[in-house]
Amino acid sequence: MAAFKNKANGTWYVQFRYTDWKGERQQKLKRGFATKKEAQAWEREFLMQKQADVNMTFESFAQLYEKDMKPKLKLNTWLTKESIIQKKILPYFGKRKLSEITAKDVMDWQNAIRGLTDAKGKPYSPTYLKTVHNQLSALFNHAVRYYGLQVNPAAKAGNMGVEERREMLFWTKEQW
Repeated sequence: MAAFKNKANGTWYVQFRYTDWKGERQQKLKRGFATKKEAQAWEREFLMQKQADVNMTFESFAQLYEKDMKPKLKLNTWLTKESIIQKKILPYFGKRKLSEITAKDVMDWQNAIRGLTDAKGKPYSPTYLKTVHNQLSALFNHAVRYYGLQVNPAAKAGNMGVEERREMLFWTKEQW
């Protein structure tokens, strides 16, 4: 992992080769890092993403998840998923390695989410808590199914919230 300093402006850059999914050799160049350490960290994360290594950060995996799932879903469905991932999941797990997240970490996250409130100061509804947990579980299920993660820690930790089932009321012609 070599990083080079740009003498003209004092920033760092990385340049390296990798093999893409077609088996072809590609060259990658990324410039503008403030430090050598940042440049090398970016290269390491990029290569882990390309190799689909479960030692990548959760944030990097979320980007892979977006590439895999966004084309399959309707726009509004994806926007809902993305909002939950960005606001409720990544702030807690973003910098952690995917393979190092445990069921205990998920339970701690669940307790933190249960303590949050909406804009009006009310705690989140059980249905919304279940939806948020399902998004986290969907991310881990994707990692298990396609990227070689051994277990889904969200499934191991158990669900959060419950789905409220309301009876649907219909009007008959006579009632109308």
